[in-house]
Amino acid sequence: MDGNKPSEMTLMLCIAKHNHFKKEGPKVSEISRYLGLTPPTVTQLINSLEAKNMVERQADSSDRRVVRVILSEQGKAVTRRAKAHMDTSLNKLVEYLGEEESNQLAELLLKVHAFAQENPPPDLDRLQLNGDDKLD
Repeated sequence: MDGNKPSEMTLMLCIAKHNHFKKEGPKVSEISRYLGLTPPTVTQLINSLEAKNMVERQADSSDRRVVRVILSEQGKAVTRRAKAHMDTSLNKLVEYLGEEESNQLAELLLKVHAFAQENPPPDLDRLQLNGDDKLD
């Protein structure tokens, strides 16, 4: 949406959600933890979004060594449009499925989430693969 990669939109939505609960933006380490990404990956995404004027870095008000990430006005507008688009799509899905199947889907998704929390995927970067192994 709006020329941003899905990973960039996910990061902006994460920042928006964090700012909803707190007045200051999250730290890179917090974003990393929320999204399950490495800090260098988060930093690359922030650099890309900063170049597009979607996010800004700000010094923490209580500790000048800490850098927080906030949405720019343009980033807020894009995020609002993305949320509205997701809400519209979800409402269409609920209409299509009906109340009973929508409730079933919600229950199943909660189970999938609980399973994923209890069984995190392996760290693929640490797997030892020999030359005969192939990733599918």
